[in-house]
Amino acid sequence: MSILYKPITLADKEVITSFTYKSSYQNCDFSFTNICSWRFLYNSEFAVVDNFLLIRFWPDDSGRPAYMSPVGEGDFASAIRLLTDDAWSFGHPLWILGVTPEAKLVLENDFPGGFRYIPERDYFDYIYLRDDLINLTGKKYQSKRNHINKFKNMYPMYEYMPITPELVPECLRLECKWYRANRTNDDAEELSHERRSLTFALQHAEELDLVGGAICVGGQIVAFTFGSPINANTFGVHVEKGDINYDGVYSLITNEFSTHLPEQYIYINREEDLGIPGLRKAKLSYHPAILLEKNTAIKKFISPE
Repeated sequence: MSILYKPITLADKEVITSFTYKSSYQNCDFSFTNICSWRFLYNSEFAVVDNFLLIRFWPDDSGRPAYMSPVGEGDFASAIRLLTDDAWSFGHPLWILGVTPEAKLVLENDFPGGFRYIPERDYFDYIYLRDDLINLTGKKYQSKRNHINKFKNMYPMYEYMPITPELVPECLRLECKWYRANRTNDDAEELSHERRSLTFALQHAEELDLVGGAICVGGQIVAFTFGSPINANTFGVHVEKGDINYDGVYSLITNEFSTHLPEQYIYINREEDLGIPGLRKAKLSYHPAILLEKNTAIKKFISPE
């Protein structure tokens, strides 16, 4: 049986989230905003087969497809066999990316010893209890409280405001300023891709159900962030940008945004560190409740004759 994939568009949000919102998977890869806003880079496609959501994408120029863990209810083993055949139609064994310990258990249940797993530390997700990011209780968060108090003392008239269509142009101007200050020859391409994804998401915030917030000082936005639901109890933060000339602004935007999120979200996924030392240090400093392991799972399979 061949799978009829179609390119992912904004119009597919309802059908895709009908699977992901009900899922227990908390990894940021299942945020529809991420799937859709990065489609330009990965040519992401989807299909629904036998009550499973199947997502295929192309992570590089090798011609080798990659897949996300099937999401749905029913015969999981049959879904994996379909993906295996689809991968081999391109001459490659099945590669599933972003496989969490939960997804690994499901794979091993149906295919014991059938996959090789490669941990991808740079892509582990940092998941926090929302209450921790709001309350910042205890000695381990003392520095965060200090940064926030310093900002509030210096800018007592600051405002936190939700991102509306009217604020998007100013958010993009701040992003341009951040881009010029942070771009290097080594990461120019990656940051350009991020800009394209970020701009798409902000320009289609309503269709994507984005939730965003900004810090405003003297009528000027000095930090903004936005994200969207991953599942029923986990919210994904996709972007966070700030002007570092305002000391403490990152600590403040994280705290304010967490405070203003709907209470249904127990967890906040602030995504990966991509192996960037400073980013890893910053994410660890918030003491994640879950450092979500993600693996590449490669099917141990001999090509059919």
